[in-house]
Amino acid sequence: QVQLVESGGGLVQAGGSLRLSCAASGSIFSINAMGWYRLAPGKQRELVAQITSGGRTNYADSVKGRFTISRDNAKNTVFLQMNSLKPEDTAVYYCNKGNPYATTWPWGQGTQVTVSL
Repeated sequence: QVQLVESGGGLVQAGGSLRLSCAASGSIFSINAMGWYRLAPGKQRELVAQITSGGRTNYADSVKGRFTISRDNAKNTVFLQMNSLKPEDTAVYYCNKGNPYATTWPWGQGTQVTVSL
């Protein structure tokens, strides 16, 4: 059973930056595409960034040019560098498989990102 632990969130002013980390247990991490998702109050969970096992990336239009996803397979960790943050980026951020149509691993606790004006 894969366990996911997200960290790195916090309160930041608009225009600021944060770097999120997601540590995954289990040896199958390296063969899976990974993704960062976010859940804002009153909204559905949204996939904001994906990275394949080989390092190809894809981003939601809302974060393109501001967020960068990366991974360290040796450490079973995926990162999300978030720059030029906006209040609309406020949400709980989660990592999981990068294919939103695949059966997900159990969701972690997420990490709260709050962006103030």
